[in-house]
Amino acid sequence: MKNVVILGAAGRDFHNFNVYFKNNFDYKVVAFTATQIPDIEGRNYPIQLTGKHYPYGIPILPEEDLPFIIKRLNVDECVFSYSDVSYQRVMSLASIVQAAGADFKMLGPDNTMLKSLKPVVAVCATRTGCGKSQTSRKVIEYLMSKGKKVVAIRHPMPYGNLKDQIVQRFSKLSDLQMHKCTIEEMEEYEPHIVRGNVIYSGVDYHDILKEAEDDEEGCDIIVWDGGNNDMPFYNPDLMITVADPHRVGHEKNYYPSEVNVRMSDVVIINKIDSANGNDVLQLRQNIREINPKAIVIDAASPIEVDDEELIRGAKVLVVEDGPTLTHGEMNLGAAYLAAQKFGAAEIVDPRPYAVGSINSTYEKYPDIPAVLPAMGYGEQQVKDLEATINNTPCDVVIIGTPIDLSRVVKMNKPHTRVHYSLQEIGKPDLTGVLDEFLKKH
Repeated sequence: MKNVVILGAAGRDFHNFNVYFKNNFDYKVVAFTATQIPDIEGRNYPIQLTGKHYPYGIPILPEEDLPFIIKRLNVDECVFSYSDVSYQRVMSLASIVQAAGADFKMLGPDNTMLKSLKPVVAVCATRTGCGKSQTSRKVIEYLMSKGKKVVAIRHPMPYGNLKDQIVQRFSKLSDLQMHKCTIEEMEEYEPHIVRGNVIYSGVDYHDILKEAEDDEEGCDIIVWDGGNNDMPFYNPDLMITVADPHRVGHEKNYYPSEVNVRMSDVVIINKIDSANGNDVLQLRQNIREINPKAIVIDAASPIEVDDEELIRGAKVLVVEDGPTLTHGEMNLGAAYLAAQKFGAAEIVDPRPYAVGSINSTYEKYPDIPAVLPAMGYGEQQVKDLEATINNTPCDVVIIGTPIDLSRVVKMNKPHTRVHYSLQEIGKPDLTGVLDEFLKKH
C-alpha cells in the first residue's frame, strides 16, 4: 500500500479522492495540502466524506510544509490536483516532491470524469477570468428558450464546514445565506439563481450528479459550469472552452489550459472588443495548432453600468473579481474598463488604505494594480474588504463582481455595478453549435 498526499485547493483534490482513492486499497491518503485559497488549511476532510477506511478523517495541511510532510508521513506519491497554474509552477512543485524522495503524479480524465445519464454541456476556460461564467449563462438561457429543463453544476468551492457542504442546491437567493456562502461562491451561484435555473455544488460530485439528474424541477440537460480553468468532472457530450486574448500564450503554458483546448469541441475567443488585434490573431493561431478540429467562435464582453453618470468626472475606486486578479493574474477587469469608458477623472489606488487580509493579498500578489480585489473567503475577510472600501478616499465605488456586493458589505459612499454578457461576433456562433447538439440529444 502506497502512502499518498493529494496536493489541492479545496476542489479537484477532494474530487480525485472521492472517485479514485476512497475505495482503492492500493493507496492510503495520509494528507491533503492546501494552497491558492486563504485559510483552507488546518481543516480535516471529515469521516462523512472519507468513509469507514479513514475513521479519523484526513488532515489538510499547508502546501508550504510539503517536504516535511513527505518525510514525516513516509509519503510515496504526491498527486497534483489543482488548476490555473503555469507549467513552471507545476514542474517546480514536482521538483520539490522528487527532491524529498516521492513520486509526482497527475490523474487524467478517464480516472476522474463521471458519466451522466443526462446529456452534458461543459463550459471551461484557459484561465480564471476569461468569461466562462457569462458563457455558461448564455448556453443555459438558449437551452431553456428551447424548452429544456437545465440544471447547472458548478465546479466546487467548499471553503466552509465540509460535512455541511457534501451536496448543495441553490434555487433562490435565501439559499446563499442558508449555506453560508462566501463572496466567491455567491459570485458564481447568484447569476444562475436570478436567471431562474437551479445550480448545484458541494464536495461529493457523485451524489451531486444523482440529485441533479433527479431534480424536483426536472432535468433534461446538465451544464457543467467549470471553475479555475479545471477540466470537467463529468464526461461532456459537448465541451466549450473560453480563451482570453489578454493572456495570449497561457493556453499553451498553463495547466490544464492546454488540456481543455485539446479536448474541446468549441473554443471561444472572448474579449475581442477590448483586446489587441495582434493578440487575437496569435491566440487564433495557437488554438489552430493545438486543436485544428475545434470550432472557433469570436465573441466580445460588452459592459454596462447601472448609473454611468456617477462615474463621469469622479474619483473612483475600482473593485474587481478577486480570483481573477490573484491567481488569475489579470491586471484589469470590467470595472476598470467601465471607469475608462465612462470618463472617471481618477482611479484611486486602494493599496495604502488596505487592512488585514486585504493588505496580505496585495503582499502575496504584488502585481495587482491600483484596483481592489473583492476577496471574501470568510467572515473576517469580508469585514476587511468593507473597511478597505470605506477607508479609500473616493467619490464612487465601481463594482465589477457578478453579485450585488452592497448586500454583503456596507459602503459609506455611492456605488454602481458593472454588468457584462457574452456577445458572439459573426458565424459560427453558439446558436448553431447548440442546435446541432440538440439534434443529437
